[in-house]
Amino acid sequence: QVQLVESGGGLVQAGGSLRLSCALSGRTFGSYTMAWFRQVQGEEREFVAGINWTDGAMYNTESVKDRFTVSRDYNNNTMYLQMNSLKSQDTAIYYCAARGVNVVTKLPTLYGYWGQGTQVTVSS
Repeated sequence: QVQLVESGGGLVQAGGSLRLSCALSGRTFGSYTMAWFRQVQGEEREFVAGINWTDGAMYNTESVKDRFTVSRDYNNNTMYLQMNSLKSQDTAIYYCAARGVNVVTKLPTLYGYWGQGTQVTVSS
């Protein structure tokens, strides 16, 4: 059974930084991708960033480009999201997700494994 556990959320002032972590455990795949999504209550889950676990290729959504950086610790099966210059509109629950396919996609329905989510609140 695959498990994803996020950590690192919290309350921060606008312009500040946070780093989220997502630890993957259990049965792992031969090749896979992991991603960060976020969701505001009443809205759809939005792709934030993703990473191809094999070659480390990274993908960001345009709204976080140059502010957020996704990375991975290959040996420890942990993905990170470094969030800088945070804005109030970044406030959301952030989820990590994994899929056993070596292609990053922005569609949440194509990810079969999800963490429990971690709240990020940015005060203005």
